[in-house]
Amino acid sequence: MRAVLTGGAGFLGSHLCDRLIAEGWDVLVLDNLVTGVATNLAHLQGHPRFQMQRMDVTKFIDVPGPVDYVLHFASPASPVDYLKLPIQTLKVGSLGTHNTLGLALAKKAKFFLASTSECYGDPEVSPQSEEYWGHVNQIGPRGVYDEAKRFAEAITMAYHRYHGVDTHIVRIFNTYGPRMRLNDGRALPNFVHQALTGQPMTVYGEGQQTRSFCYVSDLIDGIYRLALSSEHLPVNIGNPQEITILEFAERVRKHFPNAPPVVFRPLPQDDPKQRCPDIRKAQRLLQWQPKVGLEEGLGITLDYFKKSFAAEKK
Repeated sequence: MRAVLTGGAGFLGSHLCDRLIAEGWDVLVLDNLVTGVATNLAHLQGHPRFQMQRMDVTKFIDVPGPVDYVLHFASPASPVDYLKLPIQTLKVGSLGTHNTLGLALAKKAKFFLASTSECYGDPEVSPQSEEYWGHVNQIGPRGVYDEAKRFAEAITMAYHRYHGVDTHIVRIFNTYGPRMRLNDGRALPNFVHQALTGQPMTVYGEGQQTRSFCYVSDLIDGIYRLALSSEHLPVNIGNPQEITILEFAERVRKHFPNAPPVVFRPLPQDDPKQRCPDIRKAQRLLQWQPKVGLEEGLGITLDYFKKSFAAEKK
């Protein structure tokens, strides 16, 4: 199998790249490094089945030779990034998805879209199943990401229905693990960065909004199983163990001696009050479920952050 993987220098993309190569695939990564980091793939440089090309996938994509699979993971993925890069976020979700689908069609390749639980917006039901259509403010500041991914899902299904492209869609819920950027603005990197630098740990609102955190190896396993499946409609992949943000902050604090206190700030606009996946479809179709508990995953991830932070200070 030869795969083209967009966004392969990102947090999730780089872990997926590792899995595909471990499974014997050849991988060509396309990334413009706007939010991805080349060092995430440094360990693969020189590998005979790995290539990387710097490319903006919102422009026409030309890949010589046969391609068996196109996996579209390129996009800013944290609120800090997509609020700073709103137009780029909309373009990579629309033009980028169109271009990668066009590549898959031209090469007669399978296509895989990395979508998001943000398609559900600030949900009115919990847990969120794939049949739920969402509660999204399309003109709010977060709408640039939510609607980019919703459009990406729509055009992916259109290519499947009209052109017969073999497509797959994963809706990714909050994921954490090594290679996250310490300054990317999501809850865990935020808390860790503040703890490492002695700043108060910022919790928004009263901290009663919930999230569910999936360790990256579990997510990648679910993605790989879905990529090999015959399912074309979206599938949730995430960990259904729900936790409040305040409790999550306290869990992180326990890993730091002399941890700074928690401070409360106003909730950002359209911040989801609940985020929890219904994973029954993944369990049934893929025989998948998460295996790594929060404490185990946090231990590995915080160790990575501490080592990275110490190396940067040298």
